Amino acid sequence: MMKAQKGMATVDDQGQIILDSPLLINKNSRVEVIILIPEQSESTELDLINDFRQAWHEAMTGQTVPADQLWDSLDHV
Repeated sequence: MMKAQKGMATVDDQGQIILDSPLLINKNSRVEVIILIPEQSESTELDLINDFRQAWHEAMTGQTVPADQLWDSLDHV
């Protein structure tokens, strides 16, 4: 019997899949992988979703810049 776990990943230049986050399974387990590739018309929406996921991850892990520093950097542009 198999159970499903959904996640997002990126395909690198060598065609290898890089998961956005670790799988929550027993290590050294074999898995079956099904690849869903978005159609061209879905890529803009998918890009927005991936950008949001990245921003959320950065916010949750403290990789943020205070807003006043952002404003200061815009003043010098």
